[in-house]
This record gives sequence, structure tokens and C-alpha cells, in this order.
Amino acid sequence: MTDELELLRNWDADAAPLTGPARAKARHRLLNTIVRARQHPDTAPGRRHALRLATAAVLAVAVTGTAVLITEGRADKDDRPGRAGRVSGTATPRMGNVSAVTVLNGAAARAGRHENPVAPRNDQFIYSKRTIKETERKTGAVRTYEDVNWDSVDGSKRSLTMELGRVIWEEPLKKGEGVWPPREWSKLKKLPTDPEKLIPDIVGGGRSSRSMSDFTALEWFDAYFMLGELLKWPVLPQGLRPAAYKALALVPGVQAVPGMKDSAGRTGVGIAYTRSPFAKGKYLIFDPESYDFLGFRDERTSASGDKTYIQLSHVVEWAIVDRLKQRP
Repeated sequence: MTDELELLRNWDADAAPLTGPARAKARHRLLNTIVRARQHPDTAPGRRHALRLATAAVLAVAVTGTAVLITEGRADKDDRPGRAGRVSGTATPRMGNVSAVTVLNGAAARAGRHENPVAPRNDQFIYSKRTIKETERKTGAVRTYEDVNWDSVDGSKRSLTMELGRVIWEEPLKKGEGVWPPREWSKLKKLPTDPEKLIPDIVGGGRSSRSMSDFTALEWFDAYFMLGELLKWPVLPQGLRPAAYKALALVPGVQAVPGMKDSAGRTGVGIAYTRSPFAKGKYLIFDPESYDFLGFRDERTSASGDKTYIQLSHVVEWAIVDRLKQRP
């Protein structure tokens, strides 16, 4: 772990609130740490780096790797509620000068038409299986991983996750801790489904009273990061996923990049955030016809710093299950 991360973990949750400048500086340091964590050899693409939130810290006490990606993937005949199905088929691309706003609003419309939210119980687990294709930039060597994860819905039980084939046990949340996005259905339902209200609600831990027109570059990066983490969680209340897509379309600096391949070999449109160096090489990939979400592209650097890996990932399936290690 980085020194900054250890510092955040050891913050006193009962400390007095920080001043405005100190809070901004600390949040900037935290977000930088989060993004740099993807360069750790144990970090895989698109993994949900859950923010463990303390009551008085700026945003988080610790950052831990837990599970689950977006599950808006194209499904085959298995459309049972509470399950994303198996991703199949190859998109037929229509590569034009499509804008990020068009893609994200199209994804929001599609998500709204296909919503069938199933509220998980707090004692259940979110199971997911995802494929990761990793290519070493210099040599072109390719390795493929299949990671399987079981995340405790409310964080009260141990979770079992995998990172590039490595098994990791996540301990239950401690008193005073939470995660972003919140696991409990009651907390998720409190999040606004109006995109212009959702952004201020999540920036700065919901304590910002500033209008979006007055947001700083750091606050917009905060919004982009937190919305992306929200969209990676597969079980959201009615209207929240479309709202998050529409909110991303409001973030200045998001751009569409045609011709992106996902880990299943499908060609799509990548959505990138261009105003932060910490988002370099990261894309959400969508079908250019249906705006169906396909998967992620990311990059990581080896611990020695001499190797760079291009990572593509997509969810194969997910489900709500009652027990750890239970499969649908």
C-alpha cells in the first residue's frame, strides 16, 4: 500500500471537521492514491475499489479491492431477474462521429427500458464472474483470467474476491465504516434519480453546497470517479442507473473514441475522461448501435515500472445468492 493510503486508514474518525482548503487538498490526495492503486500488480481493470467511508474523514478511511463490474452486457436467452445472463455475440459497429453525450444518453435510455431491479437482502451476496484479457504492451504477450467474486451485500460478512486469478478475502466492515456505493438498498434508494441532483449529492461526500457551474476541476474528477464506481455495482434501484449515465454525460471532458475492442472481441465506442491524467487509458466501452454496455479498458504498470499492461474486461454473469461460494 502507498504511504498516502496508510495515512488515510489511520485518520481518527472522531477528529474535528477539516477546513475547506484542507478538505480539498486531502480529497485530491485520496483520489490520486485511488487512481495510482491501479498500478499495483494486484490491481485488475474495472475492479470496484470500494471506498470505506468514515464519519468524519474527507471521503474514506481506506481503499480496498472488492468486486463487481457493470452488468449491462448483452445477454442471451437467460434473462431471469436478478441475473445479467451470459454475454455473447459480436457487435456490428457503425463508426461515425458519435459524441459521448449521445452514447451515454443512449445507454441511459436502454438501461431504463431493460430495468428489472431485484432488491437483495442484507444477508445475501452478489456473485459475479468476469473475464480479463491482459496484453503486455512491449512484447504483445497475452494472458486471460477468469475472476469469480462473492461480495457481502451490507459488508457485515467476509467477501471472497479475485484479482487476476488471485484469491483475496475482504474482512467485514468495521463500526463507523461504509462503502461507496452503499450496499444497503435503503441507502441506494435515497440517491437522487435526477442527474443534476445526483452529481452534487455524491461530490465531496454529499457535503458540497456549490452549484455545478462553480465546480472546480477536482470536483468534476470527483464526480466522474464516484459515478463510475456507482455504475460498476450491478444491483441499483429503479431509475438510478439511467440517472448515473446521464450524469456522466454532464461531466465536462468526457469524449467518445470509436473503434475500441472489448475482451470478447467486440468493437465498440469508448468513453474516456480527458481532463485528468489519472484517467489516461481508461474507457467504458459501448455497442455503437444499441448503446449496450460491453466492458472496460484500462492500463496498469508493473511494480518495477518497466512494464505496461493493457487490460480489457467484461462480465460474463452475475446473480444474487444466499451463501458464500454459491453459484447461480
